[in-house]
Amino acid sequence: MKAISQDQPGGPEVLEVVETARPTPGPTEILVRVQAAGVNPTDWKTRTRGFFYHDETPPFTLGFDVSGIVEAVGPGVTIFAPGDAVIGMPRFPRPAGGYAEYVTGPARHFTHRPEQLDAVHGAALPLAGLTAWQALVDTAGVSAGQRVLIQAAAGGVGHLAVQIAKARGAYVIGTASEGKHDFLRRLGADELVDYRNQDFTEVVKDVDVVFDTLGGEVAARSLGVLREGGTLVSIIPPAGFDNSLLPSREGVHVKWLLVEPDPCGLAALTSLVADGALEVVVDSTFPLEKAADAHRYGEAGRTTGKIVLEVSS
Repeated sequence: MKAISQDQPGGPEVLEVVETARPTPGPTEILVRVQAAGVNPTDWKTRTRGFFYHDETPPFTLGFDVSGIVEAVGPGVTIFAPGDAVIGMPRFPRPAGGYAEYVTGPARHFTHRPEQLDAVHGAALPLAGLTAWQALVDTAGVSAGQRVLIQAAAGGVGHLAVQIAKARGAYVIGTASEGKHDFLRRLGADELVDYRNQDFTEVVKDVDVVFDTLGGEVAARSLGVLREGGTLVSIIPPAGFDNSLLPSREGVHVKWLLVEPDPCGLAALTSLVADGALEVVVDSTFPLEKAADAHRYGEAGRTTGKIVLEVSS
């Protein structure tokens, strides 16, 4: 099969098309013919510094988001059959090898792809959607009537977070450049802050939850807009995963989240899609062979929604 591989850390130019052996599903695994693979910021971070646990050395294949068709099932698998359309985020944060024509993974790291999602939009959902779901629902417990601030609301994670918070009945505030405000209003945002011309700390007050996708000084300054007892959830880990390095403020909760495979959360997301409550927005697509160009585009930081590699029909 064809796959994108790299034999050293570096810039997008290290990503190369290679021919490699098609994997075989083991017990409780499925083999998926990949139709599309999502591209995420963690991909280019991994390209330059390796995987989270530094136990994988090049050559390796990037890619965590997978959308495709089940080709075969391993021993013990009962929830899928060959021919099923599926989406998933197998093995994260360990290597999944999604930038390839075939991938294997634990069956329960996938869910059925609803008919409302084509292959490309299906590939855009798992990692970004689960990140937003696990932050807002599982960690912060967002509920009706709460005020939620979402940083970088028009991004791949942010635009899904806006809709998830809205579906939970929250009042949603987002930060984004002014050119993206109409887009976010269409998705349900109630209030928007143009971060280029406004200081969000001066116009946003008394929120129950801040969802931080940026880290650094933005996370630290976000503490000031929380009400007493509020919660900040960040998806940017502190250095060395040391929680003592997280920003802090007395009277509020600060947590950071590393997303993990979750079939229940993924099923909840696909239910929102099926009900018309969640729109997955794809900014742009690239053929598998142009993975390096997809990384260059993503690293420029101007996307609205997700980037996806088209692998097969």
